[in-house]
Amino acid sequence: MQENLVIVESPAKAKTIEKFLGKDYKVMSSYGHIRDLKKKELSIDMDTLEPDYEIPEEKKKLVSELRSSAKKAQKIWLASDEDREGEAISWHLCEVLGLDEEKTSRIVFHEITKSAILDAIQAPRRLDMNLVNAQQARRVLDRLVGFKLSPVLWRKVKPALSAGRVQSVAVRLIVEREREIQNFKSEPYYRINAIFGIDNADGSQSELKAELDTRFKTHEEAIAFLEKCKEAQFSIGSIAKKPLKRSPAPPFTTSTLQQEAARKLGFTVSQTMMVAQRLYENGLITYMRTDSVNLSRLAINSGKDEIIRLYGKEYSRPRNFTTHAKGAQEAHEAIRPTEMSRNVIEGTAQERRLYELIWKRTVASQMQEAEIEKTTVSIDLTGVKEHFIATGEVIAFDGFLKVYRESTDDDDTQEESGHMLPTMHEGQLLARREIISTERYSQCPPRYTEASLVHKLEELGIGRPSTYAPTISTIQQREYVLKGDKKGEERTFMVDSLKGIKITGKTKMEMAGNEKGKLLPTDIGMVVNDFLMENFPSIMDYNFTAKVEQQFDRIAEGKEEWTTMMKDFDKDFEPTVDHVMNARSEHKAGERRLGVDPVSGKPVFVKIGRFGPVVQVGSAEDTEKPRFSQMPSDKSMETISLDEALELFKLPRTVGSYEGGDVVIGAGRFGPYVLHNKKYVSLPKGADPMAVTLEEAIGLIADKRKQEEERHLKTFEEDPKLEVLNGRYGPYIAYDGKNYRMPKAMHERAKELTYAECMDVVNSAPEPKAKRTRK
Repeated sequence: MQENLVIVESPAKAKTIEKFLGKDYKVMSSYGHIRDLKKKELSIDMDTLEPDYEIPEEKKKLVSELRSSAKKAQKIWLASDEDREGEAISWHLCEVLGLDEEKTSRIVFHEITKSAILDAIQAPRRLDMNLVNAQQARRVLDRLVGFKLSPVLWRKVKPALSAGRVQSVAVRLIVEREREIQNFKSEPYYRINAIFGIDNADGSQSELKAELDTRFKTHEEAIAFLEKCKEAQFSIGSIAKKPLKRSPAPPFTTSTLQQEAARKLGFTVSQTMMVAQRLYENGLITYMRTDSVNLSRLAINSGKDEIIRLYGKEYSRPRNFTTHAKGAQEAHEAIRPTEMSRNVIEGTAQERRLYELIWKRTVASQMQEAEIEKTTVSIDLTGVKEHFIATGEVIAFDGFLKVYRESTDDDDTQEESGHMLPTMHEGQLLARREIISTERYSQCPPRYTEASLVHKLEELGIGRPSTYAPTISTIQQREYVLKGDKKGEERTFMVDSLKGIKITGKTKMEMAGNEKGKLLPTDIGMVVNDFLMENFPSIMDYNFTAKVEQQFDRIAEGKEEWTTMMKDFDKDFEPTVDHVMNARSEHKAGERRLGVDPVSGKPVFVKIGRFGPVVQVGSAEDTEKPRFSQMPSDKSMETISLDEALELFKLPRTVGSYEGGDVVIGAGRFGPYVLHNKKYVSLPKGADPMAVTLEEAIGLIADKRKQEEERHLKTFEEDPKLEVLNGRYGPYIAYDGKNYRMPKAMHERAKELTYAECMDVVNSAPEPKAKRTRK
């Protein structure tokens, strides 16, 4: 009989823990939850609001193996993660495996190290049903909202849509920001910069750059100021030196790790969590789902030793941080390396980079403040009330900056202010070299990145560390939000320069509003958001979503009954759903009338069609069937004009005939195309579908055929299902809808391979992935 059985939720974690516990312990993995709500049903008793759980088909074999091992064990240890989700996994294991409470111990640890695991074994506890019920409350509430709102969207907006308590609020943030940007009126202003020469003691001259402390609203005001500067004398008015101290940021929480990994490493939020999970399971970092900035005494002491060893005693300043996050939970420790002395690890490039980031942030948090001397110089002009200001910084002691500097979302727009200033004294005269007036424009609020969205959700108290990554992934998978680039618009700006006594002006061009990797709402995302805001304002309310999180916290603390919370919520929610579902509306959600088609005299609408946004000419009541055109991806339902909409109906246009078939230029959701003999060829980026000639279209058709020929290397009469193809990573074999990698030695003679050689590769290969086909 096996003495001890330890059940964890992930196989990687099982492998690491088994190394520490020895032969008397068998460690098995539950591979996450072994039971859950049914996938295609509400799975909640609407009288009691109790969940109806099931063991999914794919978990039944595993459950049988766990049951068998549990029966043979003298003692069972449940070692899933220390958060609410982990507690629920342990509870489901107890329920499904029929575990005896006397024989079952729950153990938790914040890091997978030998000492942490052995300490946990020495201090087992019972299941905490308050934590389990907090998880059940979240799961049931999210299921109620998702399963009851989604059918309303199917009927009122478009089939196959979905809603969710946190995801819908995240979409609302992105939609509202987009509308703020659309309604923003950019105002011009003029900033004045100067370059002066200042005499040094040795007779040489240094350069001093400064900016005027006033910005002008009009071009005339800016020019008038430059005119005054022609005769003015410039001198040092005052020099103020101020010592500053800059403190390090606290160690990482889940949200700050997601934000910094996005800014510094370019990771997506879900990528950060996936890599951090691997680091945790391999025993390299502490648990990566936490609201806490607290560090253990052991971590602080070992961090101090490491800082003294690497940088010297003067750099060490042990400190602990206090968690201020609203409703912080499961807050044992911040995310840190399990061994502070390990500053480099083996692993993938992503694992090494994320680990280095965590190590640097943790070490920096235990280092001395940076000491900076900031100098502000005021420059007087004779006969003018405005002043030029020059600033400079000198780092007297780098402290934590030696290791780590925290990023912000607007890093790319921050100007460098850390330059040194030349030696100078009050009253010293300056030589005017050049004064430049530059026209600038007030900037609209920036669109959200994944990092700044996480920051905003946390600030509003919406969601918890474990929910940020899945929320951001879900809204993109649902195509309510796209992560992409927003093309800017060219605009002119004036630059006027005073050199000597001559003012010269130039008009320059710039690309304004160009953004990369931002979260952009789609038309469907905006329509769904507006529909939910109009009909379910309480669900979409930021305060409601934050209040729900606080209720989950109260349930976790045993201060509130979870079933009571569910009943209170459903009491108002259910009637609202019924009312909206059965309400008659004059037009479909998102439908907007653009005007009248001057040719046919029929109304023109934009609306959400079965396959996405469309333009419609005519109405359903007409005897003649309305005409439809799919909206191109670069157009928005909110901003498209009548003229732009009617332009879409000039396509498809037939440009001529080729090989006995019509050559048609059309435009679809994914851009303009050439259609010939039922085959599509995309037009090059920037090509005008209204200007493409027959010759250009034939050229594109020929290029596409050539690409296809180069892709299809060889077919076989023996079996038409077998083919040798050329892919992005070289030649491979395709057989019966599946792809097979061939040995590198065969690559050079891919076109000469025999049927027998190809079938040998197919028959000897492991089970391949199904071939992906384009729809």
